Formats: sequence, C-alpha cells, structure tokens
Amino acid sequence: MMSDLHIRNLSPEEITIAGDWAAAEGWNPGRGDAACFAIPDARGFFVGEIDGEPVATVSCVNYDDRFAFLGFYIVRSGFRGAGHGLRIWNAAIAHAGARVIGLDGVVAQQDNYRKSGFKLAYANIRYGGNVAAPPKPADVVALDTIPFAPVEADDATVFPAARGAFLRAWINTPGHLGRALLRDGKLAAWGVIRPCRTGHKIGPLVADDRGAAEAIAQALLASAGAGEIFLDVPAVNREAIALAESLGLRPVFETARMYTGPIPPLRIDRVFGVTSFELG
Repeated sequence: MMSDLHIRNLSPEEITIAGDWAAAEGWNPGRGDAACFAIPDARGFFVGEIDGEPVATVSCVNYDDRFAFLGFYIVRSGFRGAGHGLRIWNAAIAHAGARVIGLDGVVAQQDNYRKSGFKLAYANIRYGGNVAAPPKPADVVALDTIPFAPVEADDATVFPAARGAFLRAWINTPGHLGRALLRDGKLAAWGVIRPCRTGHKIGPLVADDRGAAEAIAQALLASAGAGEIFLDVPAVNREAIALAESLGLRPVFETARMYTGPIPPLRIDRVFGVTSFELG
C-alpha cells in the first residue's frame, strides 16, 4: 500500500545507498561521488522505506534559490507499480519549491517527466571504451595549481547555477585528477577524471575548442593510465562527439536533459564532458 511508504532524508553517509542502486542500474557512478554530492544540499537526498527497508530513492539538489537538479530516481524491482515512485518523486519536487529543475533522464521516461512540467533541451550521450594511455602533453598543468576563481567563473558559462563548494570538493577528492590548459595566461580548458565502479570517467571537460579539449583529455588519460574510459557529451556539441570518437569510444546509452523552465544562456559548445548525470 502507498500509505506504508515512509519518506525521509538520506544522511550524507547514506548517499552511498543511492550510489549502489545507480551502479546496479548500470549508471556507473564514481567511487568518491557521494561525499561531493552532499555538499550543495545535504537535505536533497531522499529514501522511501517500507518497514525500515529502503525501496525507493531520489535526489533533488538545490544549488541556489533559482535552480535545482534531480537524480537518483530509482524504485527497486519488486516494489514498482504501487505508487511509491510517484510519492517520493513528489517529495523531491516539493523540496525544490519554485526553482527551475533540471534532470538527465532515461529517454523512455521522457513522457512521464513531461507530465511534471519538464521539457527536452537536448540529449546527452555516454561514450565508453578501452583506451591506451597517451603521452602527457607538455603544456597542461595540474588543475589544483592554478587559482580557483577562473575555474569557478568558467564553470558559470556552462552550468545554470554557482557551485563553487561542490567544484572544490570534486577537484580535490582523493583519486580525482584535474588538469588545466592556459593560453596567454587565460584558462582555455580544464577537466577532471575520476575512478568509477567500472573504469574511469572524464567530467567535467570544458574547453574553448576541440584542440584544447583534446589536450586535457590526453593529459587526464595519461594520468589515469590505460583502461576503460567513459565520457558523457551533449549530442548538440558535434565537436565533443568527434572528440569521443577520436578516442575510440562508442555510444553506451543516452539521456534526455530536461528542464522545468528557463535557465541562463549556457555555452554548451564548450561542454566536452558532463560533470555528472546525477547532479548535472
């Protein structure tokens, strides 16, 4: 019965529950993601329980007073079709209040998301494959050796809300490796690679052009070593797709980036790698 479902906040330490479920669904989250995810909005993660047993999760992270991002919307097999998903979904939407909400949803669920006011912006495509470690480019530096302010300002051109505290944690989390490229003293490209449940994932990867993005990608791959690599790219950025294909990566699956309302103009042409399908 729907009345049997008890919805509560996940504590920061419990966000790994949502991560484990996402991994089981094939989303391959990063090993250090949970600690970073709690930083923007520690109360943005929800679990639905029946008799103390977790059966559903969702997150709706409020980045500021205008924008939130929804993710981790999962109902365990065996508990679907009973209304539990709708109840926890509504709790997440209520947490966002009047904010515009974004999400990366499975394509098959687009019609359901439209019922909650979401409209398609574009598709994101996950590319994956095994990559040999290339030589390290000479002109790329460690991301944590340059001032943070230009990185935060650059991120503001590609993401709808300020997320400085999250970015600091994302860059500095053990196992995460960041690289930057400067041209004439200005930040031209930067990115992070992190270990995931399977292989490594590059994200974010932000660059002025494909050449700069390639330099960062090569530096990140050189740092992480050979192995399985994943890169999530906006389908509307043809140069990002060309970069993924040049690395020998192939499409794994696709998501629908959707929003409930208008967002600030973004330079999607500079997004060569999405930070996370769970938090945007």
